[in-house]
Amino acid sequence: MTGVEMGVSSVGRQINRLSARTVASCTKPGYHADGGGLYLQVSRAGTKSWVFCFTLRGRSREMGLGELALLSLAEARGKALECRKLLQEQTDPIEARAALRQGAQLAAAREVTFDQCADAFIEAHRPGWRNAKHVDQWRNTLRSYASPVLGALPVHAVSTDLVMRVLEPIWRTKTETASRLRGRIEAVLDWATVRHYRQGENPARWRGHLDHLLPQRAKVQKVVHHPALPFDQMQNFMTALEQQKGVGTTGLKFQILTACRTGEAIGARWSEIDITKRLWIVPGERMKAGREHRIALSSATVSLLEEMRASRESDYVFPGQRPGKPLSNMAFLAVLRRMGRTDLTAHGFRSSFRDWAAERTSYPPEVVEMALAHTIGDKVEAAYRRGDLFEKRCQLMEDWALHCLGDGNELAVAAE
Repeated sequence: MTGVEMGVSSVGRQINRLSARTVASCTKPGYHADGGGLYLQVSRAGTKSWVFCFTLRGRSREMGLGELALLSLAEARGKALECRKLLQEQTDPIEARAALRQGAQLAAAREVTFDQCADAFIEAHRPGWRNAKHVDQWRNTLRSYASPVLGALPVHAVSTDLVMRVLEPIWRTKTETASRLRGRIEAVLDWATVRHYRQGENPARWRGHLDHLLPQRAKVQKVVHHPALPFDQMQNFMTALEQQKGVGTTGLKFQILTACRTGEAIGARWSEIDITKRLWIVPGERMKAGREHRIALSSATVSLLEEMRASRESDYVFPGQRPGKPLSNMAFLAVLRRMGRTDLTAHGFRSSFRDWAAERTSYPPEVVEMALAHTIGDKVEAAYRRGDLFEKRCQLMEDWALHCLGDGNELAVAAE
């Protein structure tokens, strides 16, 4: 299009050039001027629409007004007149329309509450969460702490003061919970902003905002370690564990010998394990770091698995009481309670393994950390270390099994 210019000074030019008959019969592709910045646009496909063209502060712009099928010539002229009035006030009609629409969206969203946004956020992200328990954790945390203060309020009304009312009572006493809660509130409010339910800065943002109002988490949070068995007591413990019966007992032995996390052991599937290669590959969706992890299986662990395979009931290595389901997350803790060892947790045996490796072996720290599937903190080191030191870890796990079980290196499997 050439020669199209519309500013405040051009209003006096000839307008109303088109007639209703001309508009209806025009088939030539291009822009057809009605005057005053209003044009009938005919596409090559024959569709017709109205366009308002103008120049403001040296910038030329086009503003679509609507299709001819929805907007008559008279109605298009009325809209063009409104645009010219805005231009006289040096107001961009495109920006004015966008602001009007945004205002209407915010007005419609005034009844959308924080709880409604939280529920919608959780449902939107449910498919992407590796563990189904994330849904319950998010819902329970938000409903227990955020909902009493924020839940029934329109989400656009959530302010820094209100967020502080949620966090302050638990920041020093339940620091970990409070920190996770803050992050979840921030995520819900970000979601609401993107959906145009609220505007402005996020009042739950930490950096440059709440970090000026609340003490650093590290300064108020007490470090809680999982109760761990001293590594020099491992053989006596394993002997006592042999007296227990059931799949839970076998699963706990498996976790100890592989130094894995409880959830990884409970969710172990036969399809992940290659006994011949003495290899267990835990898929990324079941790992804390979200990356696939290869675990070397010692001779004792292989013997345990062979015994379990003889009575295989499902793809789960350690099946639960419900068909097609694995053991409960509390199964290992129940075994420890039956043994009278309420001073221990299943996760704590990872610390026993790490302490043993550090104090009684000469294995490099990176081999031990890789066996524990710990994330490498140094990004540069992580970028260069592409292998997983698997061969070195094979011998490490053999030595760990020998330490736990003694020279005989025999492991009985307790069957229900």
